Amino acid sequence: MRVTIDLPEHLLNQAMKLTHKNTKTGVIVLALEELIRKSKIADLKQYKGKIDLDIDLNTIRNRN
Repeated sequence: MRVTIDLPEHLLNQAMKLTHKNTKTGVIVLALEELIRKSKIADLKQYKGKIDLDIDLNTIRNRN
C-alpha cells in the first residue's frame, strides 16, 4: 500500500542507522512490527498471576 507521510528526516536517518535497514520502508515496517509485538506483550501481562495452571514442571521436563 502506498502512503505519503511527512517524517522528521533526522529521526528516520537515526532509525536507519540503528536498525541497519537500508530503506525507509524497511525501517517503518520494522517499527510497526515492534509496536504490534510490544502491544501484544502488554496485553498478555494483564494475566500475570491470574491464571492458575496446574502443571508440574518436573513432569513436563521428564524429571523424576
